[in-house]
Amino acid sequence: MTKGGSWIISRIRKNHPANFKAKVALAALREDAPISELALKYGVHATVIHRWKREALASMEAGFSGKLEKSHTDQEAQIHELHAKIGQLSVERDFLVDASNRLGLGGVKKW
Repeated sequence: MTKGGSWIISRIRKNHPANFKAKVALAALREDAPISELALKYGVHATVIHRWKREALASMEAGFSGKLEKSHTDQEAQIHELHAKIGQLSVERDFLVDASNRLGLGGVKKW
């Protein structure tokens, strides 16, 4: 009980694993049973099942359209560019450290 003698019902938000979401979404996509029955069976609200079903359909569409492959190659290209930039900045920093040490500015140490 809480202040005033009333009960507070707290709801704890559940984080379901991806394999559970996939299982429920697949059952909803198959339409073996109405969403309301699936909600009772799996202990998940019907709106959540509808959302998982939409997300599963969107993921499948992206998989068939080649968007996932483009995304992967885009990420690889970005990683390559970032590695090149890191190398360039390291060379520039080393050059500046050497130049400042030669000029007697000191205080700068190499990594």
